Amino acid sequence: MQFKRSSGILMPISSLPGGYGIGSLGAPAKRFVDFLARAGQTVWQILPVGPTSYGDSPYQSCSAFAGNPYFIDLDQLAADGLLRRQDYAFMEWGEDAGKVDYPTLYQKRFTVLRTAYSRFLKRRPVPGCDTPYPDDWYRFSFLSDHWLPDYCLYMAIKESQNMSDWQKWPRPLRLRDPAALEEFKKTHEDELGFWAFLQYEFDRQWRSLKAYAASKGVRIMGDIPIYVAADSADAWAGLELFEMDREGHPKRVAGCPPDYFAEDGQLWGNPLYDWAYHKRTGYAWWIRRVRHALSIYDILRIDHFRGFDTYWAIPAGAETAKGGRWEKGPGMDLFQALHKALGDLPIVAEDLGEIFDSVRELLADSGFPGMRVLQFGFDGQDSPYLPHNYPENCVAYPGTHDNNTLLGWYKTELSPEAQQQVVEYFSLNQKEGTVPGLLRGVLSSHAALAVIPLADWLELDGKNRINVPGKAAGNWQWRATSSMLSPELARKIRSMTARYFRAAPSVRPKTQEPAPKQEEPDQAAAALKSNQDLILKESSAAQTTEKTGAREAEKKAIQ
Repeated sequence: MQFKRSSGILMPISSLPGGYGIGSLGAPAKRFVDFLARAGQTVWQILPVGPTSYGDSPYQSCSAFAGNPYFIDLDQLAADGLLRRQDYAFMEWGEDAGKVDYPTLYQKRFTVLRTAYSRFLKRRPVPGCDTPYPDDWYRFSFLSDHWLPDYCLYMAIKESQNMSDWQKWPRPLRLRDPAALEEFKKTHEDELGFWAFLQYEFDRQWRSLKAYAASKGVRIMGDIPIYVAADSADAWAGLELFEMDREGHPKRVAGCPPDYFAEDGQLWGNPLYDWAYHKRTGYAWWIRRVRHALSIYDILRIDHFRGFDTYWAIPAGAETAKGGRWEKGPGMDLFQALHKALGDLPIVAEDLGEIFDSVRELLADSGFPGMRVLQFGFDGQDSPYLPHNYPENCVAYPGTHDNNTLLGWYKTELSPEAQQQVVEYFSLNQKEGTVPGLLRGVLSSHAALAVIPLADWLELDGKNRINVPGKAAGNWQWRATSSMLSPELARKIRSMTARYFRAAPSVRPKTQEPAPKQEEPDQAAAALKSNQDLILKESSAAQTTEKTGAREAEKKAIQ
């Protein structure tokens, strides 16, 4: 994938303004798309959108496929007739709440969503019809069949077990005894339906947002972690995918060695993949995962790309990541399988951290653009992270979600010598200011795509950063306020990105359009139905072929 010269903004869904404790997929998200369009930006980069749990990290989700119920817009549910204003007025934090309040969300949000579900069950789309479900419910359920039933069952059991880790569940449920699972399903049918309803509503709102962004010329760059969480539906339902023993306990876990962010390394605790198993099955699970991600994102960033080349394996039970060792990953074998199954792969590789020559070779062989981060470049050397060294086929950042803001970095993390190097390198001056001067360096680089965190456009200090790696609590909370997304800021962003030929051209509204012919709506509806039927047919064939191929590959491997 090759980007045209362009720019975008990094802004998590959770950080959007709004009145109910966290950003949502409804009007707040569409207003941000409008802001991006006014600012001439064509890419909106977000963080993973999966459900969060303890620690609130979007990189430790309980599902590689599900969406976060917190992002479901309550006002949209009300517009759809599933809520009344009084059902959720008590949740209002105020229009410009300054940070995400995860504890209150956990305690109150699901009560409101259950109210919406109860109204959903009482609706009948067709008089006399026994089912409350509309047609698109069945379409969503069919296309999600490879993950939705296990996810709903996992969440329902987890709730029945006081939200404990699945490795602490009673043994029959923990190890998926068929009789125990069937008995649970019979007695918890409504609960299974609730969790499916949340994913259905997330999907409806997400696709509405994505279509709106596309209509404004904005592409969404999504993000998936390379690993899944230890306490996840994926690990519980797919022991064979990971380095697990027969009791479901991990043998080794993921992390990274000591680096810029952490002296002891980072002990993530995610189960490691059994890459030999994945190879035997033709990487079927990875194909499903990437197909799903590319169905909801225009561009996909894969976090910790270097783990496909070599990954840091830490013995289970270790207190730090220091005792790990490097192991060989699947390399190009995986990406060849993905390309064969899915065609062109609009993937961005997060190639940060300790990089070996073999990782660089993998990135070059894949053709994926990597990343360059300005904040890593100032150690007195001619670093690849200095803007004059950025290749065209990369995405340039001043910093990522794991970095300080530019202002916080410059003021608190640089030595006097490094500050002097920054001043001289960018020819900083008082009139322009420090942050604009640094952004000038990123935007003027050869990188085809430049992505700037919103906090850096706002010139905010380190109190407004998104995440501090290695910090156990207090991360992922930063939110913008409505007043920050001002017309003045949009003009500033458009002006500066246009200077370096990155801004989208201004689009003037059309005038004197001819009135549509009477038959066009019916023709459009017929075309839409035909297209949906084709999607279902192709998806059904793809899932059947994929599952059959995986079973045959595994049989041959066992024989």
